[in-house]
Amino acid sequence: MQIDPSLHANAENYKLLTDLVVPRPIAWITSAGDSGVVNLAPFSFFNAVGSAPPYVVVGIGNRDSGAPKDTARNIQTSGEFVVNFVTEELLAAMNISAADFPPDQSELEAAHLHTAPSVQVRTPRVAEAQVSLECRLFSSQALGANTLIIGEVVMFHVADQLVGPRMHIKDFAPIGRLGSPSVYCRTTDRFELARLRYAEWQKLVDL
Repeated sequence: MQIDPSLHANAENYKLLTDLVVPRPIAWITSAGDSGVVNLAPFSFFNAVGSAPPYVVVGIGNRDSGAPKDTARNIQTSGEFVVNFVTEELLAAMNISAADFPPDQSELEAAHLHTAPSVQVRTPRVAEAQVSLECRLFSSQALGANTLIIGEVVMFHVADQLVGPRMHIKDFAPIGRLGSPSVYCRTTDRFELARLRYAEWQKLVDL
């Protein structure tokens, strides 16, 4: 079947995209507004896009009214944010933080979470998160009914038990986002596949 997105409503294209581009990591973003209230919200249009220096990208959809969401506005105003990762013990709290709280109410308090100080940015991180990335805003731009945020990672916070020899991360199992509207996955079922060099591939072909 061929599906032309120009012939379908945005809601239908959203369902297709979020059901097909899977699994997606969840950026559980803390940001702070002018009032000092710490906002916490999850976004799954998120990924790493570079390592030298390290960059992450987040797509934040606008409100139905067309206005930017609190997270996008806070990031553009403050120039910083923190990406916290959602592991299974935090899934219920993440779901609470996805509700449409008013800007003057912190989702962290509603979800019974705590803040921990960051090092390079003023925005705090989620104390209960095993991994958090402090980010400074590199760029933002309107992208249709979305705000595209690119942040430079300026500090990694990783729980001690996750860090193995030579900076390898072990036993980290964040929750992933699958289909719309509320399908998630675990990342505990893993396997390894060594990457081939071209010369190795040639030897296999010649057998």
